[in-house]
Amino acid sequence: MTAADVRDWDPGDGRISTPSAARAPARSADVPPRPAAALPPLACDRNPPTPDWSEIVEHFREGLIVCDADGVVRHLSPVAERLLPEVTVGERLAASGVAGLCAPGAGGEFGHRGRRLRVREVPLSAGRCCRYVEDVTESVTRADALLAERARSAFLTVVGEKLGNPLHPDRAAAAVVGLAVPTLAEVAVLVLASRSGRARWWRATRADDEAPNVDSGVLNAVDLPAVLDEGLAGAEPHALDWLVELAIEAGWLPGLDAVDVSVRVVPLPGRDLPAGALLVARRSTRYDDEAEVGLVRALAARAGAALTTAVLYRDQAEVADTLQASLMPVEPAEAAGVQWGTAYRPAQAGLRIGGDFYGSHRLPDGASVFFLGDVSGKGVEAAVFTGQLRQCLQALHRVESDPGRLLRLLNDTLLETTLAHGQGRFATMVLGVARPRRDGGLTLTMSGGGHLPPLVLRVSGEVEPVALSGMLIGVVPDPRIGEVTVELAPGETCLLYSDGVTEARGGRRGDEQFGAERLLRTLDGCHRMPAPALAERIEQVIRDWLAHGDHDDIAVLALRASGPHSRPNRHLHAVPTLP
Repeated sequence: MTAADVRDWDPGDGRISTPSAARAPARSADVPPRPAAALPPLACDRNPPTPDWSEIVEHFREGLIVCDADGVVRHLSPVAERLLPEVTVGERLAASGVAGLCAPGAGGEFGHRGRRLRVREVPLSAGRCCRYVEDVTESVTRADALLAERARSAFLTVVGEKLGNPLHPDRAAAAVVGLAVPTLAEVAVLVLASRSGRARWWRATRADDEAPNVDSGVLNAVDLPAVLDEGLAGAEPHALDWLVELAIEAGWLPGLDAVDVSVRVVPLPGRDLPAGALLVARRSTRYDDEAEVGLVRALAARAGAALTTAVLYRDQAEVADTLQASLMPVEPAEAAGVQWGTAYRPAQAGLRIGGDFYGSHRLPDGASVFFLGDVSGKGVEAAVFTGQLRQCLQALHRVESDPGRLLRLLNDTLLETTLAHGQGRFATMVLGVARPRRDGGLTLTMSGGGHLPPLVLRVSGEVEPVALSGMLIGVVPDPRIGEVTVELAPGETCLLYSDGVTEARGGRRGDEQFGAERLLRTLDGCHRMPAPALAERIEQVIRDWLAHGDHDDIAVLALRASGPHSRPNRHLHAVPTLP
């Protein structure tokens, strides 16, 4: 069935209206349909006009240049005529002088009159050829912009990775100048804001096929070139020739001459004031493109944030180091007839401080006050409390040298501090006075405040626990303080230790306490050891027992009666293995 078969035919359901006056009645399903009358076929158009193909190609996006076998231009479309006005119909194509068009087998892209053209050559019959020329300036510009934006994003991604977690200003500054060369400059100089009248600088210079060469130095703030003073003040200098001259005079642009050199200075944003200034320099190409200048500023912004963070971290680290150093146990003061040995291992090794402490103070009569203690808690709060205890002992030993009375004075002081600050802190401690004897021995008068009893290593090799007890310090107003006197012969040692030694958990299963019995076996055969070697021996054994597991603070203080004319022994004795 064709269109002619259904023309002017109404199916009878009312959906199609015919121009006839009367509508044909609907047929019954049992009445056979009447065959339709045959319609004459449609007549074809006579003498159709021949289309003008030049009229058609006029609307092509590409221009057409048709040449014969001799290279003479026979047809030039309006688009081609507009793109290449040098080409003339009837003349040889080579006479136009368009190099990208006249070469045999021409194809590809070339620049012409500020436009980007793409040409392709298609051979025709009889030796003729047709060149299709297309203006691709806009598409190439968009592609170049896309590639440039991708390169910019990739560069800033690398910058973010390199400067994402700065912990030291020097390394961050060196990374910044290393990133700027060679992507943005041949020479890059970064100067940090002056500190204490001096300013640190870093410079990166381009090296052939190698990583940039980075050097650094320090200048007095008054000697900084004026070209950087404006940058450090937060401004961007715009007198470019002046910038070049000053930078070269300062000697900061090695290998670059004042002729045909472009320099740019941008500040590095900081918290309140700029963190520094960045100078970039290169040959020939000036920093006039806004996108390129924006990339330099983006690098400067990220560098400023990284350096600000690094400087803040450095300042906080310096404060933390200073505070930690003031809270760490101080080595005992040298005293005649006494050889000291210490070992200290905090529960949190990263802090280097904890709740155990030890130390000594010289008395005017030649004796020494010594102590070892353990406060409640761990970490920073416990370390602060130990600092308060040591400061109290530093002051109180000048007014009282008797160990029992000195420990009671310390207890009263802690109670006052606890009531004032509302903190329920307490401590255990062994405090004593060591007085040298004429025979080279020592008389130890010790008081105990709830701490583990000391151990004495006799010259015979026997290890004796000292019967010393007492109540916690800082809990009740009038605690029971234990007191005992111990005599040390020359070569004998008294050992004080914290509960981190005996309560260290390790062993094969990792949960077994080291215990007092194992400590006694460890000291078996160590009576000839110098005090420093003995303390180191105990620390090493406990470390092996722990096997890198968690532990409490560990502190050891050993004092050995070294005799009246003895010299410190600098060599470690062989130590027996742990049974």
